[in-house]
Amino acid sequence: MKVFLQENYLENFVQSVFDTLGDVTGKTLVLGGDGRYLNRRAIQTIVKMSAANGVGRLLVGQAGLLSTPAASCVIRKYKAQGGFVLSASHNPGGPEEDFGIKFNVANGGPAPESFTNAVHARSRVIDQYKIATVDDIDIDELGESRLGEMDVQIIDPVSDYAQLMAHLFDFNLVESALKSGAISLCYDAMHAVTGPYAKRILEEQLGAAIGSVINGIPLEDFGGGHPDPNLTHARELADLMFGARPPTLGAASDGDGDRNMIMGSHFFVTPSDSLAVLAANAHLLPGYKDGLRGVARSMPTSQAVDRVADAMGIECFETPTGWKFFGNLLDARKITLCGEESFGTSSDHVREKDGLWAVLFWLNLIAVRKQSVAEIVREHWRRFGRDYYSRHDYEGMPAEIGDGIISRLRGQLPELAGKTFGPYRVSVADDFSYHDPVDGSVSEKQGIRIIFENGARIIFRLSGTGTDGATLRIYLERYEPDSAKHNQDPQEALKDLIELAENLSEVKARSGMSGPTVIT
Repeated sequence: MKVFLQENYLENFVQSVFDTLGDVTGKTLVLGGDGRYLNRRAIQTIVKMSAANGVGRLLVGQAGLLSTPAASCVIRKYKAQGGFVLSASHNPGGPEEDFGIKFNVANGGPAPESFTNAVHARSRVIDQYKIATVDDIDIDELGESRLGEMDVQIIDPVSDYAQLMAHLFDFNLVESALKSGAISLCYDAMHAVTGPYAKRILEEQLGAAIGSVINGIPLEDFGGGHPDPNLTHARELADLMFGARPPTLGAASDGDGDRNMIMGSHFFVTPSDSLAVLAANAHLLPGYKDGLRGVARSMPTSQAVDRVADAMGIECFETPTGWKFFGNLLDARKITLCGEESFGTSSDHVREKDGLWAVLFWLNLIAVRKQSVAEIVREHWRRFGRDYYSRHDYEGMPAEIGDGIISRLRGQLPELAGKTFGPYRVSVADDFSYHDPVDGSVSEKQGIRIIFENGARIIFRLSGTGTDGATLRIYLERYEPDSAKHNQDPQEALKDLIELAENLSEVKARSGMSGPTVIT
């Protein structure tokens, strides 16, 4: 936030995007954000800069709100040149917290590295920006107005997205199940952008009981909370779902609406398992009844979806972390579903991960199969085996310590292949490199992988989504085909891998931390 509040910083960044876009005369752009602190003021600045740069039509979410997947939906539906999405994802908001802007391109997805690199290069030499000297516009009332030569439309942020969801899922079936009481739910919007979306779709359209959506009013500081949908930060929901009378489905989404957490009664679904279950059952839902072209997962995500793809005879792509890497595969029609272990899943309906879409998918699936969340997942494990999986986050360590840990691990790679640690013999030890099958681009140093002959894996990455120091993420995975052994606690099932990861990285000794900050 403090960076963005520097004089001219916001303006220079936005102008650098316009300069990279080139001639936008007569073109359509989309603008909205997650409602965090500075959102409304930044929108007024971008509106005036859009007018000065010759934009023909600007679609602005009412009250400045547009979830990230809804922004992608609107860009694609109205064939816009792209759009500004104001968000810092799942990071906290407020005067002392985070703010961000990203530009989504014409396919509705995050700008590729070639575009962002060009924006960065332009920002280093920019010496002027264009802005119209006009009064602020009213962004709270729906309607159309003119700002110079630019048409400004304040649009309902929910309606286009809701129409798309109704096309993908059997709303009549879900509505019947909710109104009859066969299914109940609690959706925690975490005082973030999906509150209005969830209230409109879940409560008003589908008939979920009033109050099913909690923390549904977007606040500039997310109510003082951390809008990251996991068991640590969505504590209110987790306590309810592990309490005395939990609803059928518990779900949460993050600051900008692109992540999801799925829970059943006394049951947490890992994002990796969620992706695999959705892939295995997609054909049961209207929007995916013709089957899947292929699937993709980020490299640290568990291999559960790989097993589904293999059984279905479709391809599974392994990409670096970052949703932009799925974009080429989606546009080339190589995949239909994709997901990351960091609580993000989606399909080819937009070019972003989509939190509420995942919740609606699960609701539709529960209604079709007439089973609980736990029953659906356990049946999936019996068929495909269980990938015990966990992520250990060491947050807020000094950047130089995080860099040192990764450098130490890189230095060990040549000697690790073939080495044995108890029952684990290393088959691959590398720094993941991705060769894009669509455009041929190469992305190197995407995470340290230690893969064992029995399929178990340890992955190390430094996260790029936080702003306070460095976060080391350690991903641990072990496959268990025996259904009699599917009820272990993941931390116990992965205990030896956890110890090995800590020994190889020396994370506790080097960081001075006694253990992970967050375990998922």
